[in-house]
Amino acid sequence: MKPPLLILASASPRRAELLGQLVANFQVVPSSAHEVHDEQLTAWEMAQINAYRKARAVAKKFPDALVLGADTLVYLDRESKLFGKPANRDAAARMLTDLQGRVHAVITGVCLLHLRAHRQSVFADWTDVKFHPLTAKQIQEYLALMNPLDKAGAYAIQEHGERIVAEISGSYSNVVGLPVERVREELRAWGI
Repeated sequence: MKPPLLILASASPRRAELLGQLVANFQVVPSSAHEVHDEQLTAWEMAQINAYRKARAVAKKFPDALVLGADTLVYLDRESKLFGKPANRDAAARMLTDLQGRVHAVITGVCLLHLRAHRQSVFADWTDVKFHPLTAKQIQEYLALMNPLDKAGAYAIQEHGERIVAEISGSYSNVVGLPVERVREELRAWGI
């Protein structure tokens, strides 16, 4: 049986690049679903719910396709503080100031959804990231090198990450925006 069309429900070029490492043929259809941010939910739950919402919004338009939705959150556990995408450069600088010298979690929720087949797989991956201690000047220099506004936690490990990241424990690609190791396993289960 022929595998279904795979659709990435994301406008993220980073996710498209990572998915392209796993499969040659897929379409990109950005999701219009709004992300949920609810203090009653854990970051783990929120990332998975947002991934599902993104996948479902696209799957409604393409019910015969396998749709992959993803959502990445940055979470500072000791303070129960969640970092989404910064509203502006000042907010980005504040986020990096809060994260500097500390360990935080990067959680990516993923949903694979095929509406016609009534089948779905929802999961999340967790990577611990430790930042170097950073001065205000180092933070401003880093922000001058990249656009932090479309990135959870105001940073991209793949864009001059060596300037701010001391070490990681877990999946590097998860920090970029898609845990390719786990996604590879899940896609195999779908025959892709």
